[in-house]
Amino acid sequence: MSETNRRLIGVYKADGGLLGEVSYLVGHLIGTRECSLCDITHSPLRKKAEFKEFEKRLQAGLGVGFRLLHMNERSDKELAASLGQEPCVLLENADGSIELFLDSEELKTATGQVAAFEVLVRSKLGMLL
Repeated sequence: MSETNRRLIGVYKADGGLLGEVSYLVGHLIGTRECSLCDITHSPLRKKAEFKEFEKRLQAGLGVGFRLLHMNERSDKELAASLGQEPCVLLENADGSIELFLDSEELKTATGQVAAFEVLVRSKLGMLL
């Protein structure tokens, strides 16, 4: 990562892999599992086209990448910054340090809407850049 670039890391409140995906889907359908980041990034079957466009705008306009991962895919540093905060978005700084950027309550305010999430992200990034 270059000196000026930072990266956002979205952490879903779900494990990856077939078992994790099925477990989340069943829990979501019966109302026992919730992941506001999942609602923002994905339709029922795939990543939202609108979210893909947001990722491109973020990279092109601000030089900030965006990576998505499941709880069981985190590095030790990502785990330390996000444990108990899922779903959340982390900020990886140019020096490699990782900090909480958006917590689960902030993600809920986007109500699953990519446009609202983009406003939230850009507003918070504007305070840091």
